[in-house]
Amino acid sequence: MATPSHHPVEVTVPEVRELATAWARDLDVIAAQMYEFLADRIPEATADDEISALTLASCSSNVEAVLSMIRHGISASATEAPVAALEHARRMAARGGSMDATLRFYRLGHAYFWERFSADLVAALPDRDRLVVAMRETAAFMFDYIDSVSARVGTEHIAERERRQRRAALLRADVTRSILAGEKVDRETAERTLGHPLTGTQLALVCWTDGDPGALEKVALAVARTAGVSRPLLLADGPRVLGAWLALPTASPPDLASLRAVAAEAAPDAHVALGEPSTGIEGFRRSRDQADRARRAVGLTQRRPPTFTSFTDIALADLLTGDLAAAKAFVRNELGALAAADVAAARAREAMLWVVAPHGGLATAARELGLHRNTVLQRVRRGEQLRGAPTTHRPAELHAALLLAAVFGADLHD
Repeated sequence: MATPSHHPVEVTVPEVRELATAWARDLDVIAAQMYEFLADRIPEATADDEISALTLASCSSNVEAVLSMIRHGISASATEAPVAALEHARRMAARGGSMDATLRFYRLGHAYFWERFSADLVAALPDRDRLVVAMRETAAFMFDYIDSVSARVGTEHIAERERRQRRAALLRADVTRSILAGEKVDRETAERTLGHPLTGTQLALVCWTDGDPGALEKVALAVARTAGVSRPLLLADGPRVLGAWLALPTASPPDLASLRAVAAEAAPDAHVALGEPSTGIEGFRRSRDQADRARRAVGLTQRRPPTFTSFTDIALADLLTGDLAAAKAFVRNELGALAAADVAAARAREAMLWVVAPHGGLATAARELGLHRNTVLQRVRRGEQLRGAPTTHRPAELHAALLLAAVFGADLHD
């Protein structure tokens, strides 16, 4: 079925044009009355002097345009949004006004104009048939005019909001880079730009993913809420990397087990690297550096399951991997055949790491690995055979080598 063609919408009845001419002579009064009508119903109309003046100017310019187009038989398809209307939309966006609040001016303004204008039409046209034509033409014209202007105003509102968001994001990124680079910044100015306090305890995290980028903000917000922070500072480091800072409510570090659990639930495909809590601007910088180092530790291996990595857990490995080639050579020399890539060697290394770790032992290993004590003992003995030495031989070096082997994983022999 063919779609009906859209004919130009214009007013042809002479009496309507005459009424529009009469109204035009009282333009200032009509615009002022429309403004009062809107101000009584829309709180944003009187939010400040600038918005108030622009609301009045928009009323005046829209009424003038409508009356002029009716008087001269101009089609609604020729509608252009008045400059004052576009500026009103930009200012509403700048002040954080919603799209609905902006468009509500036009819905209510249309209702006000039509109620008064149609009442005058009824008085001016006693002939019922001519009145029906006049009402139909005027209603169609007004609908098309408001529809057209609303669309342009809405587009401008969105564009201004996006422009301001981009500018704000660039400013936040610049201030953040300055802080992280160790440059001197004014704390109060930086806090206003970032919308984030730089006093107290700061905790940084980095989230990244190979999947849906939308998961990054989700996991960052979930971690923040669990840590007792409702408004973290979020800053994208690319399409699939998001940095975040939490101004913690107390100096006590949040429970890592709880953060790990909520991160896995919120975004199973996202990685999270966490710094350590630290104080002030220097803490803002230090915690982020630690989060980046924790992320680097994850990147040392080709394994790609989602991870939750705290710098606290990998600080020693980070220190020992400054020279990757030397670190891998150390592991191979210290572990010997225990450094092999097969499953048996990997299980033996895992068991031995828990046994030789400070405050570790067979009982600790069994509990952490969910194994029977005898199974752990068997794996440790197998590890000693592969290494060619007992766990008591160079225990500090053995612990370091096992720790590094756990980080390198399959990359150990690259």
